[in-house]
Amino acid sequence: MRWDRFFDDLEDQLASEWEAERAALDTEAERLRLSRVAFAERLTLLSMRDAPPEDAVFDLADGTMLRAVVTGVGADWTALAPTEGRSSAILVPFAAIVSVGMPHATLLRTARPAPARPSLAERMTFGFVLRDLVRRRAGVAVHLLSGRAVTGTIDRAGVDHFDLALHDPGAPRRAGAVTGYRLVPFSAVAWIRADESPAMP
Repeated sequence: MRWDRFFDDLEDQLASEWEAERAALDTEAERLRLSRVAFAERLTLLSMRDAPPEDAVFDLADGTMLRAVVTGVGADWTALAPTEGRSSAILVPFAAIVSVGMPHATLLRTARPAPARPSLAERMTFGFVLRDLVRRRAGVAVHLLSGRAVTGTIDRAGVDHFDLALHDPGAPRRAGAVTGYRLVPFSAVAWIRADESPAMP
């Protein structure tokens, strides 16, 4: 009888060690998977259409705290819809996001494996979406890292900068309404509020 218990104990010990080893391998595999997850993938999971929209608090480089829902994610920027105040499209380069606050359950959900992002989204750079605003002649408020904001219409968008014709917010871009021009590098932008939403994939 004692030998039966001895072998039962050995089997239990081996099963326990096997489970511990498998759990350690699963944990290591999960760590390896997480080490390859990009910021864009986490934001993409916040924008999934199959789940109810969840707002988050975006702490931006100019000191703005913006409560918003992620509506789209490009190669190096995200589109947000504010949940408070004026409704408009907000475009934020990833480099201007200091942190994103959300409940713990939402944080964990964004770490799950994400479906493959559309190849178009991977090619839609910040310059690409600004060129869409040029085409639409949409009025914008450009919030700079310095804390200043300027309003107008983007006339041209290059690979790393854009030309902004300054005029009053809400006014159409007419020669008589333009009060000046600015050449703005993308690296100086904290966020842009667009009067008309850009096209999303």
